[in-house]
Amino acid sequence: MSTVSPGAIQAAQDALDAHVREIIAWHFSPETGCPFWLDWAKSADFDPIKAVTCAADLAKFPHFQDEWLRDLPNEVWVPKPYTGRPFFVFETGGTTGMPKQRIGWDDHKHDYEEFSAGLDDKFFPKGGNWLMLGPTGPRRLRLAIEHLANFRGGSCYHTDLDPRWVKRLIADKEFETAKKYKKHAVEQGATLLKHRKISCLFTTPLLLEALDEYVNVPDAGIKGVFCGGTSMNPQTVRFLIEEILDNRAQFVPTYGNTLMGLAQSRPVTREDNYSITYHAPQPRAVLRIVDPNDTQTTVDYDTWGRVELSTLTKEFFMPRFLERDEALRRQPWGRFAWDGVGEVRPFGALETKAIEGVY
Repeated sequence: MSTVSPGAIQAAQDALDAHVREIIAWHFSPETGCPFWLDWAKSADFDPIKAVTCAADLAKFPHFQDEWLRDLPNEVWVPKPYTGRPFFVFETGGTTGMPKQRIGWDDHKHDYEEFSAGLDDKFFPKGGNWLMLGPTGPRRLRLAIEHLANFRGGSCYHTDLDPRWVKRLIADKEFETAKKYKKHAVEQGATLLKHRKISCLFTTPLLLEALDEYVNVPDAGIKGVFCGGTSMNPQTVRFLIEEILDNRAQFVPTYGNTLMGLAQSRPVTREDNYSITYHAPQPRAVLRIVDPNDTQTTVDYDTWGRVELSTLTKEFFMPRFLERDEALRRQPWGRFAWDGVGEVRPFGALETKAIEGVY
């Protein structure tokens, strides 16, 4: 166990509080704010700039509603200094129907450049090429992985993959067609690995397991695997590390999405029984584990609760969004002087079965 000193924890909290003040001032000042938050403040029962002076004060906001990102025109989210600058439109990769959309300019670049600093050059070599075997199309992840590869001096190969189509097939009980589509996606990746020099891979747990049926991943030249997908229990993680990667390629899981960016994991070890803990990219985003029945209350350490996300960048302010995930609240660790979230899984996973498709 890597303990964090009280001084480091306080310094991280002070930095977060200062960042919150800066972001609130940006989004609620007429000179810099976006139409949505400036209009929202007119009918609020508090003045955000005066009343929100630290991270704890974010609790004064109501929960952010995902319908706002489905139903409202994207232009309401443009901060004044970005007016007239074309924006990216990123969609969440989950449900069918009208998706949640987040606009952006450079946030995905900042998030992945920060993430890059934590990668081990031995396993994710500078100048090495990447394969992105995961959701493509309008997903933030597609551009972000390519930027990560370019930022580290390499190029990125891609496959075609629409996760919504897989979810629809599963919902309609067309399981054989879903398997055929997954096979199609994985065969694309295997073909690229056989014919191109690639040393780094991004994929999901299910696709990584399926890829092993077509090619031995370490033998194909992969030294590091960056793996996304929220539900990775210890048994799955152990299987991927020991059986699929044969302990020869580094396994780096992440908990990320279009609204947050990506949370980084602690090193995954046998000593921790392959249990994954993620830490948010503070101060750009904050994760809390809250009591589902009283979301003002943070649960105790090593207790299950619902994941609450606040995103705090100049491009996007999203306070107190309740994710469709639950997790264990974990203590600060190592260079992460703030709480972590452990063993993330779909909210209510023990009561209901979520459709996760290729994740």
